[in-house]
Amino acid sequence: MTTTYQDNLLDWLRDAHAMEQQAETLLRAQSSRLENYPVLKSRIDQHLEETLGQQRLLEGALTQAGGDTSLLKDLAGKAMALGQGLVGMTMTDEVVKGAMSGYVFENVEIASYTVLIAAAESAGDVRTRGVCEQILKQEVAMAQWLLDHLPELTQAFLARDATPGLTARR
Repeated sequence: MTTTYQDNLLDWLRDAHAMEQQAETLLRAQSSRLENYPVLKSRIDQHLEETLGQQRLLEGALTQAGGDTSLLKDLAGKAMALGQGLVGMTMTDEVVKGAMSGYVFENVEIASYTVLIAAAESAGDVRTRGVCEQILKQEVAMAQWLLDHLPELTQAFLARDATPGLTARR
């Protein structure tokens, strides 16, 4: 059996939807635990809203392309995020490790949408390409924001951690 461009595109769109389900779970968990870093919390909350919009865009692209989301993939993504969140809660430097993990995750998303754009182009799916280009811009912006703010966040963590009576981890 030969796999078509469209088959691969649909499969990768399902993967992206599951990835955004994972991102939603991670962002919600991180936001709910952030207590002492309001700038980071605000940006995470903003990206959470973008992520919810991305899920809707992907659902529309899947429907338009003749596919649907994968419940199994979506559940697997959420389960992975819950495990990551539980591990993060045990770290004494949760805020720094969370920001680092967020940066890595954003770059996985960037790679995924770059692949999807090329696949949509090969499949002749202009609408899906446009959706993925729109999402890619948001992911690049979030990754850049995290990269730009890692030094400041690290310094804030270190200052709080060195001050008796202050909680630094989140």
